[in-house]
Amino acid sequence: MSLSDYLVTDDLTVILALAAAGLFLLHNLYKPQSLVHPILLGRQSDAARVRHPGESAVFRNYGTGMMGRFPVRPAKEQQVLLDLIRPDQDSPRTLWKTKLTNPELRRRVSALGTGLIKVAGLVPEDSNVLLLLNDGLEFIIADLALASHAIPSFTLTSMSLLSTVLENHPPSAIITEAEFLPQLLELIYDSHESSHHTIIVVGEPAAKYNQGLNQIRVIKFAELERQGAQVEPVASVPTDPLQIFTVSFYQTPTGQLRGAQFTHESITAGVTAIRSLMPSSGPLSSLDTIVSAHSLSSAYGRAVAYTALFEGANFATLSSSKLVGTENGLPLDLADTKSTEVYPIPSTTLLFVTPSHLTALATAINDKARNSSFLSYSLAWRHKLSGVLEGFFTKQSLWDRLVFDGARVEVMGKGAGTVRSVIVSGGAIENQALTPARVALSVPILIVHSHPQVSGPVLATHAFDVQSFPNETASPGTSAADNYAFSYLSAVGAPSINLEAKLIAVDDASIEAGEDPVGRLMVRGPSVGVLLDAESKEGELEKGWFETGEKAKVLPNGTFKVVPLST
Repeated sequence: MSLSDYLVTDDLTVILALAAAGLFLLHNLYKPQSLVHPILLGRQSDAARVRHPGESAVFRNYGTGMMGRFPVRPAKEQQVLLDLIRPDQDSPRTLWKTKLTNPELRRRVSALGTGLIKVAGLVPEDSNVLLLLNDGLEFIIADLALASHAIPSFTLTSMSLLSTVLENHPPSAIITEAEFLPQLLELIYDSHESSHHTIIVVGEPAAKYNQGLNQIRVIKFAELERQGAQVEPVASVPTDPLQIFTVSFYQTPTGQLRGAQFTHESITAGVTAIRSLMPSSGPLSSLDTIVSAHSLSSAYGRAVAYTALFEGANFATLSSSKLVGTENGLPLDLADTKSTEVYPIPSTTLLFVTPSHLTALATAINDKARNSSFLSYSLAWRHKLSGVLEGFFTKQSLWDRLVFDGARVEVMGKGAGTVRSVIVSGGAIENQALTPARVALSVPILIVHSHPQVSGPVLATHAFDVQSFPNETASPGTSAADNYAFSYLSAVGAPSINLEAKLIAVDDASIEAGEDPVGRLMVRGPSVGVLLDAESKEGELEKGWFETGEKAKVLPNGTFKVVPLST
């Protein structure tokens, strides 16, 4: 008997067979391709060929090369801080609640600088000023004016440091918010240092504090700027890019006060490193609106702000970045991510936030999507997760239109359609939190490691790196607590384009046996600030290396895992 005698077919059977074959081919031929070639993610930093005993090799970003020089400025014309406000860029943009052009901003900086010298009596290259300001345009204007006249500024990452700084590093003048004036006056009188202070107030101080200030000179910020605009401008002091223009004070986990001294080159190098975070297919531009959770009183927060200023982008900061009036801190929650809605800025395109903000956004979006339809959400989650595991994500899929778009609009408002990248720094983030965030937001999520002593990113992941790895095995000679942290924490990428990184106090035997290096993290580069009042100038410090105080592990693909200072 022939084969046809055993097989009975009809038109429906043939159609179903063709459909099954077509679906099989479509699944295999049109499966989403990874957004970046796996070879680029297989080895993300360049390691030196040799290492010293007790140390790991020195690691660099592949964008720099072992023989290349570190990029220190976004363009050759940007030598000092004021150069980042390009005079040829005259398109208006909005900074917090004020719309202005670069020429207008430069005029206000010139007026305030003149007022500081002719009215407040500050002396270039001799006076110094403490900035006790919340993030805002006044901070930027004051910072630029002081830097232009070689008057160093002091900033604090926490108000708890104020008494110690006033005692050990008394400033010539203080610029502060009007609401903080009563507390500041009380603190100055208690310290018996009233004869040394000029206070410049942003806003309108209460009337009762305008009397009885014979020993302290109080000047309004707006009046200082107005008077400076009415007299002959004072020319800017010629500035060396390697001149220290600011000191950022911060506290270590052990309670030690430290000061990071930054030069003009340090900040331009930080701006250069932040710009390099964006992929070449979507660079920063004047069309962007950047929202940051990082205070301008920190080096990293200031570099983010000046990156926006250099690009001509709109810029604002979240409420949680406030320094004055928030001694107990504000919650880093979903409401905080929406706090910039009070400003007349265009919809956000780039978010510089903390891990807490990312988790709050991702959780809220996934919860909204799940509550809308559990069955649809389950199918959508499965397909979106499959794409992420293949190295691919998009906000334009059918599942986004059916399930996630509505949830994003409910949670993020207008930003649901405009946010194109999220840069996360300022704390540890767990491995298990990243995949839900990538499914929920479906935009590049970059994990950045920052440090108070460094103006730009220390380490950063690739924009399209969505790899997930199993938990790390225990490393010899490492404590159980550190092994646990290395196991659940996410990798924070390779060194920034203008930094070198290495580990010290490593186990030579384990490295020779092929184990991943584990030790204390040290960094070197132009964006690393000089330590104020360093106790020793010998050894690694003399060579430019700075020990961050953190433990780190170098993974086989050249990325790092870091146990943060607070962990």
